[in-house]
Amino acid sequence: MNIEKQRLQDKDWKNWGPYVSNRQWGNVREDYSNNGNAWHFANHDIAESHTYRWGEEGIAGISDPKQIFCFAISFWNKKDKRVKERLFGLSNPQGNHGEDIKEIFYYLDNTPTHSYMKMLYKYPIKEFPYDDIVAENARRSKKEPEYELFDTGIFDKDEYFDIFIEYCKSDAHDILVRVTVCNRSNKAAPIVILPTTWYRNNWKWGYNEYKGQVEAGKEGCINVNHDSIPIKKFYSKNKNAKRVFCENETNNPKLHGTPIVENAYYKDGINDYIVHQKNTINPENEGTKAAFVIDEIIDAGKSEVFEFRLSPYDMDDAFYQFDDIFNARINEANVFYAEVQQDIFNDDEKNVQRQAFAGLLWNKQFYHYNVGKWLKGDPNHEAPRDFNNYVRNTEWEHLHNKDIISMPDKWEYPWYATWDLAFHCVPFAIIDADFAKNQLLLLTKEWYMHPNGQMPAYEWNLSDVNPPVHAWSCFRVFKIDEKTNGKPDLLFLEKVFQKLLLNFTWWVNRKDKNGKNIFGGGFLGLDNIGAFDRNMELKDGEHLEQADGTSWMAMYALNMMRISMELAQYYQVYEDMAIKFFEHYLYIAEAMENMGEGKEGLWNEEDGFFYDVLQLANGESVSLRLRSIVGLIPMFAVEIIDHHLLDKMPNFRERMEWVLKNKPELTSLVSHWDEEGSGRKHLMSILRKTRLTKVLNRMLDEKEFLSSYGIRAMSKVYEENPFVFTVHGNKNVVYYTPAESDSRMFGGNSNWRGPIWFPINFLIVESLQRFHFYYGNSLKVEFPTGSGEKKNLDEVAQNISGRLCSIFLKDESGQRAFNGGNYKFNYDPNFKDYITFFEYFHGDNGRGVGASHQTGWTATVAKLMKPRLA
Repeated sequence: MNIEKQRLQDKDWKNWGPYVSNRQWGNVREDYSNNGNAWHFANHDIAESHTYRWGEEGIAGISDPKQIFCFAISFWNKKDKRVKERLFGLSNPQGNHGEDIKEIFYYLDNTPTHSYMKMLYKYPIKEFPYDDIVAENARRSKKEPEYELFDTGIFDKDEYFDIFIEYCKSDAHDILVRVTVCNRSNKAAPIVILPTTWYRNNWKWGYNEYKGQVEAGKEGCINVNHDSIPIKKFYSKNKNAKRVFCENETNNPKLHGTPIVENAYYKDGINDYIVHQKNTINPENEGTKAAFVIDEIIDAGKSEVFEFRLSPYDMDDAFYQFDDIFNARINEANVFYAEVQQDIFNDDEKNVQRQAFAGLLWNKQFYHYNVGKWLKGDPNHEAPRDFNNYVRNTEWEHLHNKDIISMPDKWEYPWYATWDLAFHCVPFAIIDADFAKNQLLLLTKEWYMHPNGQMPAYEWNLSDVNPPVHAWSCFRVFKIDEKTNGKPDLLFLEKVFQKLLLNFTWWVNRKDKNGKNIFGGGFLGLDNIGAFDRNMELKDGEHLEQADGTSWMAMYALNMMRISMELAQYYQVYEDMAIKFFEHYLYIAEAMENMGEGKEGLWNEEDGFFYDVLQLANGESVSLRLRSIVGLIPMFAVEIIDHHLLDKMPNFRERMEWVLKNKPELTSLVSHWDEEGSGRKHLMSILRKTRLTKVLNRMLDEKEFLSSYGIRAMSKVYEENPFVFTVHGNKNVVYYTPAESDSRMFGGNSNWRGPIWFPINFLIVESLQRFHFYYGNSLKVEFPTGSGEKKNLDEVAQNISGRLCSIFLKDESGQRAFNGGNYKFNYDPNFKDYITFFEYFHGDNGRGVGASHQTGWTATVAKLMKPRLA
């Protein structure tokens, strides 16, 4: 067992990690306005002076698991109007496509215990163009692209610093920090480096008065004094570096015009001292926030290295064998990933996969949100909620989150999203199965899950509804873990199954409008995919019956059945649960076929596709014949059962045979349950062979869904011939929109009307593989549609997987599709091998779109590059 794997067995090694957010302002949990305008209450411009209630932010920030003590790196190029203490971006109202980070940085490496971490931040030598970015994005319309930092021309002459930030651990609480600053320009340039430590402010709210202190120690050292923190010393190798101190307290005189308090040294004290030469640091050399100030000039084309250490130990020479320790950790990281990548032989693929894992690991975050306290306010912190109007999350007072959680993107989405996290956990299982399992269990805990069984969606609306993919993820993680570690973690599977029972019941009771196994969950995470807002309250008893909502539930029932069958191999009692979910799945399959006499089903035989259906007040129904991935999701409800498994479950088999005999109207709707396939396998699928072939005919058509880079979210036919639908006098027009959204529905930075989304594509690939497992070469389809060439479904799955991976890999000309043809990004040696994992991708050219570091679910590419692992 390699050393990093050994460390994974010691929980102490995760006590320090990259748990500091990239953005704490503009979050719901920091919103104490009376109108719920979270983006306005705390924004980027006031962040340097405003103390947060629930967490902290920084560049390459690390903290302990409860975020008592934090460390991050700040910089100043002697031209900017503020110290670069946090990453800059636009709020949702400012961006022409919603919130958007305006920085260039890359996550290059990270190990599961964070024994070694590395990232790169690109910092302009010229003045950072804050005002230009804000003004130009305000000018641009929804139909124009976002105006990015690179578009300002600030990198055109290579007038920037590459700042490599590395961490390694000598032991679980002894952290070495190395900052390498490379001047890429042809002129010498100044830079101020400010490694900064501070305490999260948990003393001002009225619950306790204890606060730690940082103070000047011996030369080159800042003492860290806190009862709960083992780190006691913060060292700088440059012993002559000035030490500056202030308090992590809001500058109320600056922000709110309150009277000036003598000898008060606020959160922005170091910034104001550095940039404006103000007397805003504590002359007593103590406080709750401190930094070393290292003022350097970096020669043209040269690099300088700066070293620091956070340690429990009082050392005469904190930098003895510093490089040796770093080299050891880097070597151990290489050994760890060499084992993970032993079946990958292409260096570019290795690089992409390793950076995908790095981004996944860097996007861990301390997430703290006590809804009860947030709603009511604290003894010393008023919460002026207007409960007569809309206040978020009032039904979730029980929710109390205070954990390290995998975020979608620590700047654009610095809060967990339930269905995102389910996808994160699958690639996580390859490198740290225990973390993946604990994350999945966490969201089912009593202080997360609602007493009624609903799982929290995301902080902007905890009551929203995400696709129910938790059970799928749990079983995938379980099987990857079993294959990797050689034994099944039945305790995990049992624990999560019991809680998923509650969640399944919530779905059945709350999202099945008429009790007929047809589900309408709302937008279901697919934002603007419908002709109109699918969360909209319809009038006069009208309601939307969703092909995707119902298909997700069919998938959920099969996932729960399969988990039950797995557990039944060890505990017979679970056979009864397998029977329950088997029958529930059959009822959902029947409902999708026939929703009652005179009503249209979700399947449209003429088009060979599934659609949402609008049920009208007069009893009639209207099929919304908009071809999108809503109609592909029924493919996900597929399960293959080996006959030997049935032989071990006599009660299940007996009940199955009774259903087959006595309820033929159900079994006729299910593909080949009563027929054994190759190798004595049984198939459960909503899609019988004929229907599956028709759906695939659409999906694999390059004029519709099939792109060179995966499966589009909507058919390309609507590019020239938009879909038009009128409801209640409102005309709704849907165009194929392959990149940024052209509407403000759901904030405008999320678009499901054409781009390629990794989570859906990932499930398409896995579903095709399952169908092939049953059909083998007996089912071949034309691929691409109209080509005349036939391929089996495994070949199709591999081809789609290859298209998805090609978004990140170099093509024959050396370009990476996600870079969108940017010459510098593709060919400059200081850019070309760095990868950003976007939220989604242009449906025609693969350009990265949306959140630029959403290495959460887009990290599933790491699993696609390791396809045969469970």
